Amino acid sequence: MPIANEIVQYLREHALVVTTAESCTAGKIVTLLSGVEGSGEFIECGYVVYSPQAKQRLLHVSPQTIETFNLTSVEVAKEMAKGALRDSTANAAIATTGILGPDDVDGIPAGTICFAWAFQSDEKCYLFSHEHRFSGGRCRVQEEATEYALRQLPHFHCRARLGDTGEA
Repeated sequence: MPIANEIVQYLREHALVVTTAESCTAGKIVTLLSGVEGSGEFIECGYVVYSPQAKQRLLHVSPQTIETFNLTSVEVAKEMAKGALRDSTANAAIATTGILGPDDVDGIPAGTICFAWAFQSDEKCYLFSHEHRFSGGRCRVQEEATEYALRQLPHFHCRARLGDTGEA
């Protein structure tokens, strides 16, 4: 079963509605999910935000976070995920930011992608993040990052259901 079908089924079984905040994946997470029949009731919205200004304006990412940690950082990804949930009726968010390549940027190797997953339950937000480095050309990295973001959603949702807030 393709990953999008698996995730839509998971969303259905767990009454999850997702929003995305995508930079380097450029809306491919929402695109992949939307290809599954019936997925519309489990997708609230998707943000595609490349520039620092868009991340700040639309997702409320702090300029200080960007300045301190760089655009490609788990700290920025976490703020993107929280920002996507902020004005949304969704109860799950996936965020991506990174360097597709082919060149390294600001000392960050090409293929480095930072992810965040957030889950809203009652008044509590469960937030998880991870950095992963993929190899290959831009298109391959983007495709793998998209699938990785989806594959990890059930894992982090399970942790949230167990009360793990994601904080160390």
